[in-house]
Amino acid sequence: MPRVRWIVTGLVVFAAFFVLGLLVDRQPLQLDLEVANALRGQEIRPAGQIAGVLTSVLGPVLPYVLGVVLVAVVLRDRAQFSLCVRLAVVLALCRLTSVAFKPVFMRQRPRVYPELSYPSGHVVSVAATGLVAVLLCAWVLPRFVRWALWCAAVATVLAAACRIVLGVHWVTDTVGAVLAVLGVGLVSASALRLLPGPVPERRSLDE
Repeated sequence: MPRVRWIVTGLVVFAAFFVLGLLVDRQPLQLDLEVANALRGQEIRPAGQIAGVLTSVLGPVLPYVLGVVLVAVVLRDRAQFSLCVRLAVVLALCRLTSVAFKPVFMRQRPRVYPELSYPSGHVVSVAATGLVAVLLCAWVLPRFVRWALWCAAVATVLAAACRIVLGVHWVTDTVGAVLAVLGVGLVSASALRLLPGPVPERRSLDE
C-alpha cells in the first residue's frame, strides 16, 4: 500500500526532526559552532547584505503567494476546489511546525535575536511552499513536476544559506526545518489522498 509507506516515511522523518531538536536544544553541535564562527560578522558585509535581500523574498511571504495561486486555480477551474483546499491544509500544517515547535525546544540563536531558533521559520516557509507546489504540479501540471522539484530544492538551500550567513540560525536549525516540513507534509498529504498522486488513466489495448 503506497499510501501507508508514505505515512511511515513521514513519521520517521518527523521523528528525526524531533530527535535532532533534543540533541541541539541545550548545546549546539560542533558543526553549528564551526560554521557560526567562520561566518561571524558577515551580516554587515556584502554577503550579508545580499542574504538580507534574498531572505526577504525567500521566507514567510511565500506561503501567502502560493495561497493566492491556489485561489486563482479554483477561480479558473471550480473542479479543483477540493484539491486546492487539501493542498492549503498541507501548506498550513507544514508552516505551523515552526510556530508550534520553537517554544518546545527554546533554542537560542547564534547571535542576539528576539525570537527562538529551532526550526528556522524562513526555511520552513520555503520548504513548505516548495512541497505543496510540487504536489500541485503533480495533480494539475505533471510535466512540470521535475522542474518544480529542482526549484523547490534550490530555493530551500538558498534560504537556509541566507539565514546562516546572517547569523540568525544554526545549520541544524535549517536541517530541522526541512525534516519537519517533509515529515508533516508526507503524513498530511498522504492522509488527504494527495500521495502517491493521481492514478494515470489506463490505455486500451487498441491504442
